[in-house]
Amino acid sequence: MVVNGINVTISGINDMSEQEVVAYIDMLQDENQDELSQLTISPAENGEVNLDYVLQPARFERIRRITGYLVGTIDRWNNAKRAEEHDRVKHGFN
Repeated sequence: MVVNGINVTISGINDMSEQEVVAYIDMLQDENQDELSQLTISPAENGEVNLDYVLQPARFERIRRITGYLVGTIDRWNNAKRAEEHDRVKHGFN
């Protein structure tokens, strides 16, 4: 089943409500400070439940190396900076 966009598998427990599942999801997301991708709920030996979960991959921002100063043109750059910009290998995206 899918609850709040998370794939949830319940095995061995027949009487679990969707409210309980949402409570487990909220608890795990609060503990981990991240979004869940998958959750498996199964019974434990002592009458409690086992919660096996997978977090969504971490998001990252693209970091760019910037040569020189942040200006609109390279008019004010010295010869060394102009040569570095000219010789730079420009990579494309696939």
